[in-house]
Amino acid sequence: MGRRLRVFVVEDSAIIRGRILDNLSALGYFEVIGYAESADEAVEGIRNLQPDVIITDIRLKEGNGIEVVRQVRADDVLPRPTVFVLTNYDYPEYRDQCSAAGADAFFDKSAEYDLLLSDLQRLGMRSPQPHSPPAG
Repeated sequence: MGRRLRVFVVEDSAIIRGRILDNLSALGYFEVIGYAESADEAVEGIRNLQPDVIITDIRLKEGNGIEVVRQVRADDVLPRPTVFVLTNYDYPEYRDQCSAAGADAFFDKSAEYDLLLSDLQRLGMRSPQPHSPPAG
């Protein structure tokens, strides 16, 4: 297995956040390096920790995930993190706004959660393999 991808989760529901963390742990390719419940906390944490993957809800305690995506993309950091939006608000206008802001994918929590897990698994399987010194 390659190196673990560093994930930052932006979700204000402790129950859903726990489910995401459990699933990431079960997939085995990921290390959760932080989480936030508001947009400002998220942007600050993401800037400080520079994750490989960001999973964000749209509706947060303060602010929203679309603004998080906009600000992360405005920072234009390299390597560019993969940004997944996971929400209960599966409205075409939200999908369009997330796409325009620079999200890599948008998932409905109730109908597409398994698709998120599939995309995460594919992403984890593609992570670079660490260099192993020759045995001996």
